[in-house]
Amino acid sequence: MLRIAVPNKGSLSGPAADMLHEAGYQQRRESKELRIVDPENEVEFFYLRPRDIAIYVSSGRLDIGITGRDLLIDSGANAEEILALGFARSTFRYAGKPGTAGAVADLNGRTVATSYEGIVAKHLADHGIDASVVHLDGAVETAIELGVAEVIADVVETGTSLRNAGLEVFGDPIMKSEAIVVRRTGADREEPKVQQFLRRLQGVLVARTYVMMDYDCRVEQLEKAVALTPGLESPTVSPLHNEGWVAVRAMVPAKEAQRIMDDLYAIGARAILTTAIHACRL
Repeated sequence: MLRIAVPNKGSLSGPAADMLHEAGYQQRRESKELRIVDPENEVEFFYLRPRDIAIYVSSGRLDIGITGRDLLIDSGANAEEILALGFARSTFRYAGKPGTAGAVADLNGRTVATSYEGIVAKHLADHGIDASVVHLDGAVETAIELGVAEVIADVVETGTSLRNAGLEVFGDPIMKSEAIVVRRTGADREEPKVQQFLRRLQGVLVARTYVMMDYDCRVEQLEKAVALTPGLESPTVSPLHNEGWVAVRAMVPAKEAQRIMDDLYAIGARAILTTAIHACRL
């Protein structure tokens, strides 16, 4: 039975549970449940603190886990990313009072406060910077005001909270994070149960990214239509009862669907429909 770690709370928890549900796996009904068994899919889920998941997976006690790329790197665990899941995206940046620094090179001899000591220490070391790192939990913006540090390193989304604290970001991003699937470093990725799990999640990712498009077009316009909707391998083309017309079906990127429909209509295609894809295997 495959043993999988899932975030029990926080920004990773809800989207991870939704993705697993879409992939056909049973999920817990109450937040107090710490472990459930899905016998039909031969999977056992363990609901753990997101920060601890990479450590449990690296120990070999659990086969794989869903956590954040930031948490994996920060943990220093002997685990590796095997699939990016596309949600819970974030960017890590340095910030300080205006004029404090303009790049990571300016941090020599400075003190940096962060909740992600592992990430920051590695980033500074990779750039040959000798700086002190202070670990804080919670709102690190106050560290500068209280004199604990001269610079902070934190997740930046809109930057509003930093501006409100009189701070500004500087330098290149430290890293970009998102939800990922992790596996113990060196463990067999080709294990059938692991591969089946990954295929299911990849199917969800594709289903969320694409829609199925159906339309009718004149035979003489088919090549132009196919150029607009090439599909993954090629579109399905079937003759219609009315001579000179064909029906076409192809997967298209969801974010481009409206533009493609406009372009198809412009070349004479009609009865253009899009439908959601709920599951797939590629």
